[in-house]
Formats: sequence, structure tokens, C-alpha cells
Amino acid sequence: MPLLLAMTVLGFAGYAALLPVAPLWVVRGGADAGGAGLVNGVLMLFTVLTQLLVPGALRRFGWAPVLVAGMVLLGLPATAHLLTDALAPTLALSAMRGLGFGVLTVTGSALVAELVPPARRGTAIGAYGLAIAGPQVLLLAGAPWIAESVGFWVVFALAGLPILGVVPAVRLARMLDHVPEEQERPPYLSLLRPMVLLLGVTLAGGALITFMAQMSSSATLTVLALLVMSATAALTRWRVGSLADRYGPQRFIWPLVLNTAAGMAIIAWAVRDPQATSAPALLVGTAVVGVSYGALQNLTLVVTFASVGRAHYGSASAVWNIGFDAGTGLGSVVVGMVAAATSFSAATLAAGALALLTLPLALRRRPRPR
Repeated sequence: MPLLLAMTVLGFAGYAALLPVAPLWVVRGGADAGGAGLVNGVLMLFTVLTQLLVPGALRRFGWAPVLVAGMVLLGLPATAHLLTDALAPTLALSAMRGLGFGVLTVTGSALVAELVPPARRGTAIGAYGLAIAGPQVLLLAGAPWIAESVGFWVVFALAGLPILGVVPAVRLARMLDHVPEEQERPPYLSLLRPMVLLLGVTLAGGALITFMAQMSSSATLTVLALLVMSATAALTRWRVGSLADRYGPQRFIWPLVLNTAAGMAIIAWAVRDPQATSAPALLVGTAVVGVSYGALQNLTLVVTFASVGRAHYGSASAVWNIGFDAGTGLGSVVVGMVAAATSFSAATLAAGALALLTLPLALRRRPRPR
């Protein structure tokens, strides 16, 4: 686990640094809200496309080549952002980083299932989630401030940190045996439910991460709002794991779906006047969304791995991560388009409504674990 956590911290530091800053970079270059939304939308599109291929790549090439390629592709293109703030080349760099991020996300969560027995998996997923959330607590909130106050080049340098993750990746790969062959098709229908539940909350969270700097009335409020959201998400993703091990994940999922919609409604009210954002309401709303954003990541991953055997861990991880990253990308693109046509208040309400549509899935009993 320590090597996995080190690789995860370095990889997600690079991801988190650019998630709120790359859209700001193209706005500085003349793009509108729709163009800014495409930056993370393209990142997540290529992430999802890559995630579909990772389980097969692991079986064909093994752990080491796949892990190393992921770290390099995620970190190396990030440093090239400094060359231009034009939209087209920024989208190309986002696509390249999406290839690396797709590898990191699928392999990381699959390795948790490989390294930890089921009885302690919720707690282990909590520790893994803390390694993901730690860089995000610092960089989702701090990177926009660093970019505006010190310089965008500092953020682009931080975004290159995944290259250092090659070292723990190689050492981790040496500890693992081969990837089991799938003797039958993964039970995709049972995996669809947690994936869609995750997509709903990450759509809301992705929208806030991408557009918080444009929704809030000051750079200080942006930093505080993103810090509150990422901190509450980190705490709940970490602590809910032990509760899932003890009581099971099902009883916690449906209240968190309602919580997501309530938080987005509060944020929509907070940003109804673009010139006078209500700071208290914005901070409360981001805290409420952060609770669901963190906890549902843990709980849906527990449900996902409980639905398959070891041979299908890679496919299960891919499906779960597709839900996460498709939601983040859709949140960026859909909210950007709605905001360009109407307002961020209306766009935020729309994101909350889409999250609420997953409630029937949250209320359904899941299939018996395999």
C-alpha cells in the first residue's frame, strides 16, 4: 500500500493542479465559458476512452509498462501548457493527459482490490481516497491563487509531478503477479448501478471544480470554496470506509444523493447575482456537496468490487472510473454550455437536477455480491 499511495499522491497532484487552472488559462487566451468547459471535457473524454483499454493492456503487457506509460503521459504534457494559451493546442494537451489519467485511475483502484482482502476493503479504499484527496485539498483550492498571484508557470511545473511517480510505479509492479484472465464476461449490469450513481455526484463536483473561479466574486472566495469542498470530500471519503465495512454501503447511498441536489440548490442561490456572490451560502453549499462527493466515491467503489471476482477487478475498476470521469467531463461541458446560454445559477441547478435523477438507483437493492 505505501508504494501505491506514493504513486497516487504524485499522479493526482498533477491532475488536480490543472483541473481548475487549465480552463482559466484558455479564458486568458480569449476563450469563452463554453471553450473553458471543453478543456476538462476533452481531458475526461480521453480518460474514459483509455479506461476501456486498460484491463486488456494489463493482461497483454503487464503492470510495469502500463503504470510507467500512465505516469509519463499524465505529467510530461502538462509542462507544455506554458507554450501557448490558445484553445486548440490546450485541448490537444488535455487529450494526452487524459490518456495518462485513464491509466492511473483504473490501475490505482484495481490495485486496492488486489492488495487488500475484502473485509478491510472499505478502510483501504478510504486510505487510497485520502491519498487522492490530499493533493486536491491543496491544489484544487490553491492552484488558481498560485496562477494569478505567482504565475501560471508554477502550476504547470507542479502538474509535471506524475513523472516522479515512475519510481514507485516500477517498484510496485515488481511486487505483483500476472493479471488473471477473464474466463467469462464481467457482470456489467450489476456494475452499471454504482457507475451511474457515481456519475451523478461527479457531474456536480466537476462543474464546481471547473467553474468556481468564474462563479465566485473574488479569488479569495474561490480558494475558500474549493478548499471547503475538497476538505469535506477528503474527510468523508476517508471515514465512510470503516462504516461501510461495519454496516454495508447501501444504507448511506440514497441520503447522499439527496444531499448532492440540496447542496447544488444552495450554490445556485448563492451565485444568482454574478456581481454579489453570497459567500456564506456558497461555502455551505460546497461543504454539503463535498460530503456526497467524497462519501459516494468510497461507497460506490465498495459496491463495485463486491459485485465481481478477482479476474474482473480490472474491468470493474474501469467501469467505476468511467462513471467518475464521465461525470466530471459532462459536468464541465454541460454546465459550461448552459451557463453560456443562461447563467451559472441556472446551470448549477441543472447539475443538481441531473444528480437527483439517480435517486431511483440509490433506492434499489443491489444484487447479491459474487
